Amino acid sequence: MRQYTVRMVSGDPIGIFVTHAWQESDDYLRVFEFLEGARNFRYANCSDPLRRPAIGGQEAEREELRRQIQRSEVVIGLGGLMASDLALLRFQLVYAKSLDKPVLLLPNFGQALREIPEFKGLVDETLQWDERAMVDALRREARQESANRYDVIEFKLD
Repeated sequence: MRQYTVRMVSGDPIGIFVTHAWQESDDYLRVFEFLEGARNFRYANCSDPLRRPAIGGQEAEREELRRQIQRSEVVIGLGGLMASDLALLRFQLVYAKSLDKPVLLLPNFGQALREIPEFKGLVDETLQWDERAMVDALRREARQESANRYDVIEFKLD
């Protein structure tokens, strides 16, 4: 599988951690496909699901996740982990919030995100799978940058 690290365009890259359960799920890879398609956006992928510690068990895994999250500026939580490993997703989000990192939550691709009472206060923004909205939210939450985008609608007068 392709390892996404840094998209090269001018400016300082935004450090992004995408939650994972030690594998590159379809949604994990899809986040980076969306970001790769964004113009004038530079990011550094701080998450590395292929770096699962071979020894040390759960505590070694959590320590590696802490290290990865610490390097980031913003965390993207994948809703798909709610079904497969809710405890691990919660750990990652709680740790991110303990470091005052903004947390964005994405639903499973093609689905609506159901509200989870356990995540109240852990999520700063809930996103949809939209490249433009995702990039704008990352800039807004990580750097407090405004997108200043306007949609132009052209009308044809007959």
